[in-house]
Amino acid sequence: MSNILIIKHGSLGDLIQANGAMKDIKESFPNDKVLLLTTPPYVNFMSTCPYINGVLIDKRLPRWNIFYLLRLRKMLSRFQFKKVFDLQNSSRTNFYKNFFFKGVDWSSSETSLEKNQNKKDFDNEPVLKRMKVQLQKSSIKTNYTENLDLSWALKNIKPLINQHIEGNYILIFPFSSEKHKDKIWPYFAELIKEIKSIFGKKYNVVLAPASNEIEKSKNLNATIILNNGKALDLIELISFIKESSYIVSNDTGPAHIASHLNKKGLALFGSHTSPKKVSIGSNNMRTLEEKNLRDLKVKTVIDRIKIDLD
Repeated sequence: MSNILIIKHGSLGDLIQANGAMKDIKESFPNDKVLLLTTPPYVNFMSTCPYINGVLIDKRLPRWNIFYLLRLRKMLSRFQFKKVFDLQNSSRTNFYKNFFFKGVDWSSSETSLEKNQNKKDFDNEPVLKRMKVQLQKSSIKTNYTENLDLSWALKNIKPLINQHIEGNYILIFPFSSEKHKDKIWPYFAELIKEIKSIFGKKYNVVLAPASNEIEKSKNLNATIILNNGKALDLIELISFIKESSYIVSNDTGPAHIASHLNKKGLALFGSHTSPKKVSIGSNNMRTLEEKNLRDLKVKTVIDRIKIDLD
């Protein structure tokens, strides 16, 4: 038995999107041990994933912290990896290739380029397509890379839902990482008011905030879903999205989850990226784009929701 490493640090949406690729890799190495190198927020969640045999932690401390890098290299070297699949494809992981994994068979976006193909052009392709090409370059059959199976990440969430609301619900994700304020549409309070006015008799309007979003959520006129006063864990969140009637979200992890569960909903995009590039959008999950999200009108959003729900 040999050891295979997959590197995927995050974020949540990116990790969810890599699940199909992880399944394809595991099916190609059924008798080997497939390990995932990721960051602390996702360790517990990914430890339950059936496509990997274990999770290794990378705190991603600054690269000038040579003592941390040496400890990480020592830990990784114990496994004597036969192959590394770099699904993060960042400058940091490219550094790891040279510092930690000299001589190890390495799969990345750079190793996936055709002769004379420009990496910038390749990186503008949809993320799932890029992962598919990357795996195929390593002779991996890609049955699931573009057809994610998240059934392993679902549980019976209905008892928790029934503690808070009765009936169907529209789920709103109005926040995003503080590092990406350009992803945040600023008119969710007004949108929630409009949704309640139009659809209030048929749907509850609910929020499922992360731990650092709970206080901000209290400023919005919607039901906040918590479990014993705490934010839902990732399995609960995915299951809660699965049970929803409709989703409205910024470009965040929950939007990725909803899209890959083929849930009906709407994701809002500014100029930071495009739905095509991040592989959001399905028969049910629609998108609206505006270069400056402040210019995206509430009426435009509510008109799209009306089309979807009427």
